[in-house]
Amino acid sequence: MKAFQLIAPGKTELRDIDVPEPGPGQVLLKVSGCGVCHSDLHLLHMERMPFPMTLGHEPSGQVAAIGPDVTGWEIGQYAICHIVWGCGVCRQCATGAENACQRFPRGLVPGPGLGYPGAMAEYLLVPGRALVPLGDLDPVDSAPLADAALTPYHAIDRSLELLTPTATVVVIGVGGLGHMAVQILRAITGSRIVAVDLDEAKLEAARGYGADESVVSGPDSAQAILELTRGVGADVVLDFVGANPTLALGAAVVSSYGNLTVAGLAGGELPFAAASPPVGLPWGATVSKPYAGTRRDLHEVLALARQGRIKVHVERHPLADAADVLHRLEEGRIQGRAVLVP
Repeated sequence: MKAFQLIAPGKTELRDIDVPEPGPGQVLLKVSGCGVCHSDLHLLHMERMPFPMTLGHEPSGQVAAIGPDVTGWEIGQYAICHIVWGCGVCRQCATGAENACQRFPRGLVPGPGLGYPGAMAEYLLVPGRALVPLGDLDPVDSAPLADAALTPYHAIDRSLELLTPTATVVVIGVGGLGHMAVQILRAITGSRIVAVDLDEAKLEAARGYGADESVVSGPDSAQAILELTRGVGADVVLDFVGANPTLALGAAVVSSYGNLTVAGLAGGELPFAAASPPVGLPWGATVSKPYAGTRRDLHEVLALARQGRIKVHVERHPLADAADVLHRLEEGRIQGRAVLVP
């Protein structure tokens, strides 16, 4: 089969490799589509990886073969894959929270393209428990739901008690994950949504997805958000960039006892001062760094998609164009989510 692999830091290649055979508890998925994420760009520049590594952690596809001890699946069924594969037996995994598996304490729980062979390929080997039925959802356009919708859903769910109809939520970065966050917020909360981005086209799209206000990211964006909230700030800030300027913006506009949630991985740092305001964060503010989401979250994301309340803006590209797609993503030339189709 064809697989797009990272073979050395910064070096990729579309290679011919053997189709894997499912063992006990495993399912072989014929990949329908694989979303392309900024996390894939981060992996490109990592020095320590199990090379060669097949990239891709937003997979959907069709069951092609079933290993021993797998129940509930039939050949030909379409499914989407949960992107974190924990041990399946610890107390966190028992609740579906494999993103917090205790076999990997304080670390990254691996998944497809994130430690295990990924889905930028024609076939993918998956633990049977990691699959969720797609039903009548389009298997190509739905692939990014595995991360681009799961991650913001999980981040939003953690702050749901604050997201009342009187609340304001700021979404920083309305690209791949952010454009889904706006839709999810509109679907499950009554809060006022403020979209922030450098790209006016993305802000226009965010308004179409349900954002009430939009602010162009820049030196005056914090003041603009504070004026929108009459100086109170945002009850929840969702940062899908994670760079120094966006972290500083989040800290400057989060309200007292508000939540600043950082899902972006741009390597920024947020200095913490144990001092009275106005130095540092306001009283009661929390900062969190969620990872992916639970299996239950994925079921709920798919339910929203089936109801037509969320939809990924997708660009389809052949698997052979993977290197070019990653280049375009790094340059900010992808609207929504690119999906590679084998």
